[in-house]
Amino acid sequence: MSEIIKVGMADLKTCVSPNGVTTLGLGSCVGIAIRDPVTKVGGLAHIMLPDSTAIRNSYLNIAKFADTGIAELVRQMEALGAKRSRMVAKIAGGATMFQVQGRVASSMQVGDRNVEATIQKLNELRIPILARDTGANYGRTVIFFPETGDYHIRAVGRAETVI
Repeated sequence: MSEIIKVGMADLKTCVSPNGVTTLGLGSCVGIAIRDPVTKVGGLAHIMLPDSTAIRNSYLNIAKFADTGIAELVRQMEALGAKRSRMVAKIAGGATMFQVQGRVASSMQVGDRNVEATIQKLNELRIPILARDTGANYGRTVIFFPETGDYHIRAVGRAETVI
């Protein structure tokens, strides 16, 4: 029997097929789903901020940042037998959640910065992004199944999509 493992905000979890991973409330945060299609080892990181070097004491929660959280997710997957050379990713989130009089303040564009940092880190690790559902102005809840690679995306008032 399979289990769906919950990933909190600024958190990451790994799993092995047939289990899956889920996280709620991706607004400006990004959910990075990675899998090794051979071993069916996968994981999900729920990152909140792009860059750990901009924050003091960032080592206290490495899952909070794109640069450190993605690297840690990959490390944990490798410990379960996944090979980085086979890993592939899908990403969701990075929305612009707050606008003032129809304009987005540059300080509020953390969603865009999270997506850019995620793409940069995955490129640095040579992990291709197979699909993405990012941006816009609505939050998302996601469920990822490493067995198939299906990344289910749910949003209020929208049909569920699978990327």
